[in-house]
Amino acid sequence: FTNIINSLQSLNKCYTNSEMVRKILRCLPKSWMPKVTAIEEEKDLNALPLEELLGSLMTHEMTIKNHEDDEEQDKKKNKVIAFKSSTADSSEEDSDDEMTLI
Repeated sequence: FTNIINSLQSLNKCYTNSEMVRKILRCLPKSWMPKVTAIEEEKDLNALPLEELLGSLMTHEMTIKNHEDDEEQDKKKNKVIAFKSSTADSSEEDSDDEMTLI
């Protein structure tokens, strides 16, 4: 986004801070709409610095990633693994009975 804005400035097309903030908020995916709504209601978009908006969005992104990582770790912890044990003395029929018990 910054590269595009800088390139446009070199072509004498300038955007105000407010326009850039609104453009970024408009282009976010639907999953971010609750955050966009919160920012729009909490902040004055005409006075919100672009850097503050980007910082807020990056913080939100890190929070989402941390929650996803925690959920993934919880899923790994809840996996049940069954092992088939065998001994040299047991017959194949005994092994089948042991698997049935597991």
